[in-house]
Amino acid sequence: MSRVGRAPVAVPAGVSVEVKEGLMTVKGPKGTLTQDIDPQISVAVEGGHATLTRANDSKELKAKHGLYRALLHNMVVGVTEGYTKSLVINGVGYKVAKQGNKIVLNVGYSHPIEFAESEGIKLDCPTQTEISVSGIDKVKVGQVAANIRSIREPEPYHGYGIRYKDEVIERKEGKTAGK
Repeated sequence: MSRVGRAPVAVPAGVSVEVKEGLMTVKGPKGTLTQDIDPQISVAVEGGHATLTRANDSKELKAKHGLYRALLHNMVVGVTEGYTKSLVINGVGYKVAKQGNKIVLNVGYSHPIEFAESEGIKLDCPTQTEISVSGIDKVKVGQVAANIRSIREPEPYHGYGIRYKDEVIERKEGKTAGK
């Protein structure tokens, strides 16, 4: 909690961090991100590092201290490098294709499923069985990837469905023949 909050956040060249009226703004080469911040948490940027300090040592404020430090770090990484989540489609006849600003999924339903790009999120299909979700906001990238995965969650017997690229599906043993 408070140990995380005390760690400084490295702010690379070309990135600016500002706090005005309870709003933390991070600008970088890939874009701008904003986040509401508790007025009892203050941010100071000196010499390429941002440090967060809290007004008192209450339990709630210690937790918020670590939270806002983590959010600031995620924002700095987002505006410099960006975030990407990769999904894999596994199943007989399952495939995905990009059409304009949306992807069309054929994943075992009677109709194709269309999923449109949202603001700040880019969807890409490197192959017919892979989806790449990228953007500068870590929360939005993760939520969009989770929404796509929820269209057809992987099942434990054959592993059919949509899963994260690094996700391991625990497989179950199927039925066994009688003795």
